[in-house]
Amino acid sequence: MLCTRCHKRPAVVFISQSMNSSESQGLCLVCARELGIKPVNDLMDKMGITEEQMEQMEEELSGLMNPEEGEADGEDGAFTPGGAATFPFLQNIFPGFQQEGGAGGKEKETAAPAREKKTKNKSKRRHLDAYCTDLTARARRGEIDNIVGRDREIARVIQILSRRTKNNPCLIGEPGVGKTAVAEGLAQRIAAGEVPARLQKKEIHLLDLTALVAGTQFRGQFESRIKGLVDEVKTEGNIILFIDEVHNLVGTGDAEGSMNAANILKPALSRGEIQVIGATTFAEYRKYIEKDAALERRFQPVTIAEPSVQETIDVLNGIKSYYEQYHRVRVPEVMVKRAVVLSERYINDRFLPDKAIDLLDESCACAALRNVPMAEYDRANAELEKLRAQEEEMTGGEAEPDYEKLAELRMDIVKLEGKAKELAPSALGAEVEEQDIAKVIELWTGIPAARVQESELKKLADLESVLKSKVIGQDEAVEAVAAAVRRSRVQISPRRRPASFIFVGPTGVGKTELVKVLSQELFDSPETLIRLDMSEFMEKHSVSRIIGSPPGYVGYDEAGQVTEKVRRRPYSVLLFDEIEKAHPDVMNILLQILDEGHITDAHGQNVNFENTVIVMTSNAGSEKKEAALGFAKTEEDASKERAMKALADFLRPEFLSRVDEIVVFKPLSIDDYQKIAGLMLNEYIGSLKERSITLQYDAQATRWLAEYAHGGKSGARDLRNLIRREVEDRIASTIVESNGSALSGVFVTVDEKNQILVQTL
Repeated sequence: MLCTRCHKRPAVVFISQSMNSSESQGLCLVCARELGIKPVNDLMDKMGITEEQMEQMEEELSGLMNPEEGEADGEDGAFTPGGAATFPFLQNIFPGFQQEGGAGGKEKETAAPAREKKTKNKSKRRHLDAYCTDLTARARRGEIDNIVGRDREIARVIQILSRRTKNNPCLIGEPGVGKTAVAEGLAQRIAAGEVPARLQKKEIHLLDLTALVAGTQFRGQFESRIKGLVDEVKTEGNIILFIDEVHNLVGTGDAEGSMNAANILKPALSRGEIQVIGATTFAEYRKYIEKDAALERRFQPVTIAEPSVQETIDVLNGIKSYYEQYHRVRVPEVMVKRAVVLSERYINDRFLPDKAIDLLDESCACAALRNVPMAEYDRANAELEKLRAQEEEMTGGEAEPDYEKLAELRMDIVKLEGKAKELAPSALGAEVEEQDIAKVIELWTGIPAARVQESELKKLADLESVLKSKVIGQDEAVEAVAAAVRRSRVQISPRRRPASFIFVGPTGVGKTELVKVLSQELFDSPETLIRLDMSEFMEKHSVSRIIGSPPGYVGYDEAGQVTEKVRRRPYSVLLFDEIEKAHPDVMNILLQILDEGHITDAHGQNVNFENTVIVMTSNAGSEKKEAALGFAKTEEDASKERAMKALADFLRPEFLSRVDEIVVFKPLSIDDYQKIAGLMLNEYIGSLKERSITLQYDAQATRWLAEYAHGGKSGARDLRNLIRREVEDRIASTIVESNGSALSGVFVTVDEKNQILVQTL
C-alpha cells in the first residue's frame, strides 16, 4: 500500500491509532521522519543514515515495489499502487504465499489494467537516461564545439565499429591530446549523416561510471544496474557506449563475493552484443587493461598522437570563434600561432592541443578583464533594460501615466542608448595581444613575461655576447657553441637533428657552467637542464634507464628516465657528464639520437629530440701534459691534439663524425680568475640585499683571490672554496658581531698584511 500521508511512496512503517483500534496507518520513511516517530528517528540516528541516504533508500524501495515492464507480467507478485499488498515480491520467495485480498481473480483483473498502464508510461531507457549522456542528441542540438582535424583517427574508429565482432575501439593517448574529441567528432558525423549506412542510426552515449556506482549501498545493486544497462543497450540495438577513462572498469564495483564492471561486460563485448568506445592514457592502459588479457583482446587500440604545432594552429583557428563570442574579444590569427608556439615551448607538463586551448582561453579572459569600456558598456545596457522595464510598467497599466515622469524616463533612455552606442566599438573590439599570452605564461610557469615576449631570433643574435659575459676565458668555445646553436635553431637544413657538442678540457674551466648558462639563456629556466652522470651508466643494462625496461622486466610500467623527461620537456639541454665512463651500448643509443633526432622507447612511443641541445663532457687527454712536438706548435694546439687522440680511443669514428662541434676548453689565466672572482662575489649581493646590507669590493680583493686560487688542481672550484673561507665566513662573522645593530653594508679589500679584510659601512 502507499503512504497514507503523501500517497506517493510505499508504506513501510505501520502504526495503530489506539490500543483497541484495529485500523493501522501506513507511512513511508520520509513521512515517519517528518512526523517525529521516535523508534524511526532513534533507528536512523543509531545507523547514521542521512536525509539524502534515506531518500535513496526510498527510491530503491520504490523500484523494488514497482518493477520494470516485462518483470510485472503474470503472477509474479508485482506491486499495484493502492492495493492491499505490502510486500508483493514475497510470492517470488514463497510460491504458495497468498496475500490478503489476493486470492480472488477479480482483484487480479482490476489490478492488471493499472499495472499495464503504469508499465507503459515508464521509460524503456531508465538506466540509459540515468547514467548516460546522449552525445548524438547534443551534436544535433549544436551543443558540441566543432571538431577540427582527427579525420584519420575518426575513420579508423568507424572501420573498427563496422566489424562483426570485437568491434570496440579503445582510444589511447596522453591527457589532453583529443581522445574525447574523437568520440564527439564521430557523434557529429552520425548526426550529420556522414557515416556508412551501418552506423547511420547509431547513437553514442557517454557513460558516467561515477553515477553508476553512486548510491549502491547493498550487495547486488551495482551488478543489477550494470545488467539493466546492458539489457537496455541490447534491446535498443543502436547504442554505442563511450566510456571515458575506461580503465576504471577494472575494479569498479569490486567487493568481496561480487563481480567488477569489466567482468560483467566481457561476455557481451566478445559476442558483439554491445559496442563500447573506450578512452584511456598509455600509463593506465599498461597498468590496468594490458594486465587483463581477456579484457584487452576485446578492445582494438587506436593511438591518438599529440598533434603537431601546425595541426594545433588549425584546430585553434577552427574553434577560436567560440572563445571570441564568449569573452567578446577578437583573436587575430597571428595570436593563435603565438599561443600555440609559446605553449609548446614553455608549458612542458601538458600536451597539445589542450595546453594551447587553455592558454588561448585564459588570454581571452585577460584581454576582456583589461577592457574597461566593456564593463561600462555592460553597466549601460543593464541600466537601459531597467529603464525600459519601468517605461513598460508605466505605459502598460490601466491608469493614466504621469507624462512628465514618462518624458524624463524616455530622455534617460535616449541618453543611455547613445552612450551604449558610443561605447560599443571600443567595448566589443578588444583584441588579444601578445602581452596577454605572456602574462598568462608568467602566472603558470614563473618565467618573466619580458623573456616570453622576446623573440627567439633576438635571443640567438645576443647569445654569444651573453655567454661571454657569464663564461670567462673560453671565447673560442663560446663562439663555436653559439654558431652551432644558431645553425640548429634556424633549421635551414632539411635534416632535423639536435645541436650536439663534446666539451673536452681539464676540470674547473667552465664546461658545466657553459651548459647551465646555455640552458638558462635558450630556454629561460634552469629546470630545462637534464643532467646525467655517465658513471651511473657503466653496465650493459643501463640502457633501460634511458629508454625504459623491456616487457617482462622489473620497471616495465615505468618510462625511461631520459625519454620521459625529453617527452615532457622537448625544449631542453641534455648534459651527459664524463662520457668515457659509459657502457658502449649506451653510446649506441646516443648515436641514434645524434643521427636521426628521435628514438623509440621500450613502450613503442617515438620521442623527438630535435629541439634539444646535447652536450657531452670529458676529461680525456687533460691528465697527460707531454711536451709539444713539431715546429711552432703551441700548448693549446698540443692539448687539443691530445684530447682528440684520447676521444678516438673510446669513441668510434661514426660517433665523432655525428657531433656538431668538439670544443676544447683551455686552462684559465690569472686575469680570467680575477673576472670570475668578481662574478662569484656578485652572487652574494642578492642575498645580502634581503637583509638591507650592501656589498662592495675593490680590484685588490679580486686580484688577491685570483693569485691565491690560480694553479690549483680543481680550477675555478678552488676559487669558490677560497671565497667561501676568506670572504663569506668573514661577512657572516661581521653580521653576527653586529648583534642586531644597524649594518648598512660591507666592503671587501686587502689589508697591510696582504690578507682579506671585511670592513663595515
